[in-house]
Amino acid sequence: MHAFTRRATRTSVVGAAVAAGLLLSACGSDPSGTSVSASGSPTATATAAAPGAFNDADVMFAQMMIPHHEQALEMAKLAEGRAEDPEVKKLVTAIEQAQDPEIQKMKAWLKGWGKPESAGHGASGGGHGMAGMMSDQDMKDLAAAKGRDFDRTFAELMIAHHDGAVAMAKDEQKNGRNVTAKSLADDVVRTQSAEVTALRKILDRL
Repeated sequence: MHAFTRRATRTSVVGAAVAAGLLLSACGSDPSGTSVSASGSPTATATAAAPGAFNDADVMFAQMMIPHHEQALEMAKLAEGRAEDPEVKKLVTAIEQAQDPEIQKMKAWLKGWGKPESAGHGASGGGHGMAGMMSDQDMKDLAAAKGRDFDRTFAELMIAHHDGAVAMAKDEQKNGRNVTAKSLADDVVRTQSAEVTALRKILDRL
């Protein structure tokens, strides 16, 4: 009897382990780390980054701000080996540290919301139609500049770029619905407005 009891207990433990394994398989993670159900639809984990209701303004804010931030990072990368002013270099570091994580956040929101990353709002040419976006010629001019000339050109272009981002963020503050997205818009308005002030001071002395 004792041997039978041990076998029965062992069998039930194994059965529980198999059942748990099947349950984990049914609600596992895709390669990107987003939790998905057996049907492939996003679970609560996918939308945890931006919980709650959202509207078209929230979606547009993320879709448009992603390429906007990406271009700011491209501009910041050009500073390496070209920038001379210590304050410009300091701002470049601040831009890189703030905007790359924000891009990842907004991509996660869109994935959780089941929306594409691309805006498709008529902003052709890599999004140059959006407020504050640099043209290809602007980027070429920045890449061709060095030293004090680069610092001045960078400051002028980044002021315009930041002004565009602040305008987009203010639209989100006014028209958005998602609390997390509106909070990021608040951060963009605050930090980039402060950076514009710093950039103007740099221009005044260059």
